[in-house]
Amino acid sequence: MSLTLIGYRATGKTTLARLLAERLGWDWIDADVEIERRAGKSIARIFADEGEAAFRELEVAVTADLCRRERLVLAAGGGAPMREENRRAMRAAGPVVWLRATPDTIHRRMSGDATTAARRPNLTDWGGLAEIVELLRRREPIYQEAADLAIDTEGKTPDQLADEILDRLHLPPGPENPT
Repeated sequence: MSLTLIGYRATGKTTLARLLAERLGWDWIDADVEIERRAGKSIARIFADEGEAAFRELEVAVTADLCRRERLVLAAGGGAPMREENRRAMRAAGPVVWLRATPDTIHRRMSGDATTAARRPNLTDWGGLAEIVELLRRREPIYQEAADLAIDTEGKTPDQLADEILDRLHLPPGPENPT
């Protein structure tokens, strides 16, 4: 079994993947980092050189590979659940947790992350808060359909969120990480 975290950028997927894996005694990986590793370039560069369609095909292959691993906490890319084959792979691997935040919170978090602009391209002509609002409008029904559990990240620390996820999924910490 594995555990997949889905949600928009800056909802805490990578931070929580690392923390949950530590508590469970599992491995963790950020799918976007793995895509960049395999491509040998940033996601922004993949989009610029090859286009979004090529990126999404690579994302499908990476998601399928990662979802075959056992005892892995996967921080999926924000758009990964939009493809049915990714949703199927994630659900077959184990529980899928949707991390939610408001558009304003996401925008604030993204604005505070210097690597976001360099590594991640805008996905619409607007960028910024308008892009977040529009993409959430499109993605939230898919995130909801894909998820076994939805977690509101507003006003909670990563430790609180990890506790909530483990408790609600009835996943005990690993033997080397008792609570």
